[in-house]
Amino acid sequence: MNNEQKRFYPTFLGAAHLVVLYLFIQTIVDFPLAIWDYYHGTEFLYNPLKKIILSVGSISFILYFGYRKAGTSLNKLFPMKWFNPLVFAPIILFLMSAHIFLEDVNRWVDKLLPAPPWFWELFDKIFDNDFGLWGAFLKVVVVAPIIEELIFRGIIMHGLMRNYSNIVAIFFSGLLFGLFHLNPWQFPATFILGCLLGWIMIITRNIWACILGHAINNLLVLLSIEYYIEISEFSFFLLERKEQLHLSYLTAALSIILIGLFATFNRKILD
Repeated sequence: MNNEQKRFYPTFLGAAHLVVLYLFIQTIVDFPLAIWDYYHGTEFLYNPLKKIILSVGSISFILYFGYRKAGTSLNKLFPMKWFNPLVFAPIILFLMSAHIFLEDVNRWVDKLLPAPPWFWELFDKIFDNDFGLWGAFLKVVVVAPIIEELIFRGIIMHGLMRNYSNIVAIFFSGLLFGLFHLNPWQFPATFILGCLLGWIMIITRNIWACILGHAINNLLVLLSIEYYIEISEFSFFLLERKEQLHLSYLTAALSIILIGLFATFNRKILD
């Protein structure tokens, strides 16, 4: 008799395979173009038409592949149940406070493993485009959250929640989300964001809630880069660093408690 528990797609290994497959599809096009640009002085790698074709093609394939492997309906794979929108008040507070103390964590990682100059040049290109701030907004705040959440909190989280406990599912989805960005110098931030978004999916069972949470985080990053000088003049950033950290830790802890209370309240309503 086979007593093994039935596994649903994707397990952790299946999710890792899906992420690697997605990265591989992008790499097999990007790498040859990067080599060509390097030796010929062209910029095919950053051609907008290439980006659109590659993005639509690779994303469509991954979503279809994951949907077929999961063997379930779209409304279960990408749930959209009712949730209390007030939960975003503590979520925003947490994200704002986390950005403060994660600066020190990122500096520590950078000291341990200094990032090469070329890496930060590539990172800057994420926000650099021909359409200025609005182009960066469309790419970072609109497109990226939709694509990444459909994959991570949609297909991947769907399988993880069915195969493991909620805590394990949140941890695994956060881990894969952090590794997916291929950025060890910002892994702590992406890992925490991935865990938070996984928790949002557990709480709300709504893919749009995860997309909105992701978009808010990216918007905060974009604004902090574009308006760094203006933001640094706020009274909070004129405090001693130790005071900034204490306030950010306190706000983050309070935010987590409030998110947990909203989760309990939402669960009682659904039950």
